[in-house]
Amino acid sequence: MTASRGAALEEQRLARAYLLRAAEPPAPALVAFVAEHGPVAAAELVRRAEAPDAVVQETSARRELALGERDLAEAAGQGARLVIPEDDEWPAWPLLSLDVATGRGAGGVAAPIALWVRGGARLDQAANEAVAIVGARAATAYGEHTAAELAYTLAGGDVTVFSGAAYGIDGAAHRGVLAAGGVTAALLGCGLDAGYPAGHVGLLNRIAEHGLVVSEYPPGTPPARHRFLVRNRLIAALTAGTVVVEAGLRSGARNTAATAGTLGKVVMAVPGPVGSAMSVGCHQLIRDADATLVASASDVLDTVGRLGAAGAAPASARRRTDGLGPQALRVHEALDRRHGKSAEGIATESGVPLARVRALLPALELDGLSERCDTGWRGTRLPANPVARRVGGGGPNGDGGSAPGVGGGSVPAEPRPP
Repeated sequence: MTASRGAALEEQRLARAYLLRAAEPPAPALVAFVAEHGPVAAAELVRRAEAPDAVVQETSARRELALGERDLAEAAGQGARLVIPEDDEWPAWPLLSLDVATGRGAGGVAAPIALWVRGGARLDQAANEAVAIVGARAATAYGEHTAAELAYTLAGGDVTVFSGAAYGIDGAAHRGVLAAGGVTAALLGCGLDAGYPAGHVGLLNRIAEHGLVVSEYPPGTPPARHRFLVRNRLIAALTAGTVVVEAGLRSGARNTAATAGTLGKVVMAVPGPVGSAMSVGCHQLIRDADATLVASASDVLDTVGRLGAAGAAPASARRRTDGLGPQALRVHEALDRRHGKSAEGIATESGVPLARVRALLPALELDGLSERCDTGWRGTRLPANPVARRVGGGGPNGDGGSAPGVGGGSVPAEPRPP
């Protein structure tokens, strides 16, 4: 990395640290504003209250809190870092589901501005082959045993297990992964330094040693009920599927499952004893066809599909879409595999300018990601383990670079985000 590139990254990191504190997540208007102007310019405009009304409303209570430098220093002192969309470590592909859902009118699922991370694993790699296991805090012995066993077996297949570090099912899932020597990630609804839940401080430290502890809340942010519900969208987005192990009729686990469904992710539920109040939520998810019944790690892998060969493929065997830039990903996401769409319809759905859509579609076709049909353009089915190709923006941030030793594709490079 050149000195100028490094300096630019740190300027963007400082701006995003300020913006994370300026607005309570999710902040859809601010996220869109940052995407339009870039983090540095957006941060300055927010400070001066020279932003659209929706952005001003999201930031008015905290815009004068210029604590980005302090937050970054405190995080560094705790062994944490701020991962931003401009970093190679940013999990752009999984988080794209939040942008797509927001673009389709879903509320409360705006993408994060950045993420505070503690732990030695890379966030993008952890999210590459990942499943969420969530469930009741007041879990039964059956539920905790089932969660731990599922997590242990999945970890043995090199699948990362994400959960929320809560008592009950979450904690059992994290411990199951640690027992298998695998990678697990805990998503928090408070600052990384909050020490919550108090009984899991030791567990969180162990998770950080072997995996990741993640939050979008700045240091010092206390836990709150609404923050845990907001956090759930990240658990759903960063994983290919969510497994619910024990849940009441109304629970945070069901909220995570509902969010996963909104994002187009796979939702699964483990059945329990018919008379157990802790399994009522799981049974209803299955009965209403909102979740697939799973009873083993093998069921989970079969249901999620692309993780069926987890651990068998080399690190370089990734999705062909991994190298697409942001606009190419949005165009590809707008394609339907069964029915063709016009370029105009794809532009409307993706939000990508029509001229850009018309340039990207033939390039995606050359890379086997789209095809012409009688009614316009449609997507193509991808092989189970396609080899990664750096196309349509090359680097992880869509900046036009190519990975060393990997053939470049034909999708034209997109400009680097500001």
